[in-house]
Amino acid sequence: MEWKHPTRLRFGSLAAIMVVAAVFRLVPHPPNFTPIAAMALFGGTHFPTRRSAFAVPLVSMLLSDLVLALTIYGWHGLGIMPFVYASFALTVCLGWCIHRQPRLPFVAGAALGSALLFYLITNLGVWLCSQMYPATWKGLIACYAAAVPFFGNTIAGDLFYASLLFGGFEWMQRRFPVLRAPSPALAEVALAAR
Repeated sequence: MEWKHPTRLRFGSLAAIMVVAAVFRLVPHPPNFTPIAAMALFGGTHFPTRRSAFAVPLVSMLLSDLVLALTIYGWHGLGIMPFVYASFALTVCLGWCIHRQPRLPFVAGAALGSALLFYLITNLGVWLCSQMYPATWKGLIACYAAAVPFFGNTIAGDLFYASLLFGGFEWMQRRFPVLRAPSPALAEVALAAR
């Protein structure tokens, strides 16, 4: 079967993967063992434009955040959300950096980097926005120290979900070649033909 719009099919498949990954945030899980960073990394790597690389994962995350706020967590803790979204956006940038070479070592390194970004940025947000820690260097160190047990789950979750997303999509591309990204040369020929 010949697909008339393989680029649209690929985009739709990537967007569906983002939505499914976001749903996994809604099922019970250990603290910080979520697909958030893997979604950002995957989106940054596979979406064709920077706009879509940021927009689709961010919208998926925002929708799941709304569901979580309305059903489980409520609206408290919104003060650190800009820090969560900043780490998410930087992880999209990591994905964009490896989009030409999405091989296992690069994906694993970027997943570890995203876990570190999340740990550093979000805990800075907790220290700045909450009353849990004094606004001193000792308070900042105490905040980061208290988050160390969660950091292991963040690393495990990022590696697990990155493996699932990247590996699953690689399998899909092999099974359904129409999902493969067009080569840059073919993309230029297609644009010139328009």
